[in-house]
Amino acid sequence: MKNTPRIILTMAFFLILFNSSTLKSEENNNMKSKNPVYIIKTSSSDIFVELFADSAPETVANFIGLAEGTKEFTDSKTGKKIKQPFYNGLIFHRIIKDFMIQGGCPLGNGTGGPGYNFQDEIDASGLGLDKILAIDPEKGVHPYLMVKNEEDYRRNIIAPLFQKLNITSQEEMDKKKDDVSKALQALTIQNVLENMGYVYSKKGSPHSPKRGCLAMANSGPGTNGSQFFINLVDTDWLIGKHTVFGKVIQGMDVVDKMGLVKVDSASKPVEDVKIISITRKPE
Repeated sequence: MKNTPRIILTMAFFLILFNSSTLKSEENNNMKSKNPVYIIKTSSSDIFVELFADSAPETVANFIGLAEGTKEFTDSKTGKKIKQPFYNGLIFHRIIKDFMIQGGCPLGNGTGGPGYNFQDEIDASGLGLDKILAIDPEKGVHPYLMVKNEEDYRRNIIAPLFQKLNITSQEEMDKKKDDVSKALQALTIQNVLENMGYVYSKKGSPHSPKRGCLAMANSGPGTNGSQFFINLVDTDWLIGKHTVFGKVIQGMDVVDKMGLVKVDSASKPVEDVKIISITRKPE
């Protein structure tokens, strides 16, 4: 019995060693991510981003193909299809303090792209959107949906729901009043966004638009091209609407500095903030 404290201390010592080695092993595994790391060289400094090839393979392949010049795109000036590093020399055309920095438009005004569009790669269930009710009986419409007024409510929730229920007249609305009521009570964030045209896949990205994320900019469902943005803050209201395909792992201070540049009324920097190149980090 006199040796019991010593035995306990010995066991505790070995447990500490075991847990320590386990933690170090986990840290090493995290450092050895299989995802590619790319360097966005800008006129300010370098930004290192990890690309989520494991969860957004098509989006990442598009980004890399354009960056390295292996993917064909339509030249916005000549209308001809070419292959060359797409992003070299483009600017961050839209910068909003405490929000995000956006680039990848060949026209420099947010209206240009590579001459094609592709679908989103988002896992709505992985983001938990299938579990969140769109309308809370007490709190109203969930803030993720950005419904600020009655017009937003009709356009983003009611109109798409009526279309899904094949309601095209007041008469049909009266007949299906109970169906509409039940549907509204059961609507999740995912349901609302799907009714608006967003398409989700369990093979898509489960990453939410947090500070430092790299995400595709678009003008609605399935309109991805070349434009992307990097978040300066968490943007929960964009969840489920933009494919998050990477994150900044080094150089967030550079991104923050860009977020403070002087801009005009269209949020375009007064002095160009350029992308010099986007290249893969050497192994």
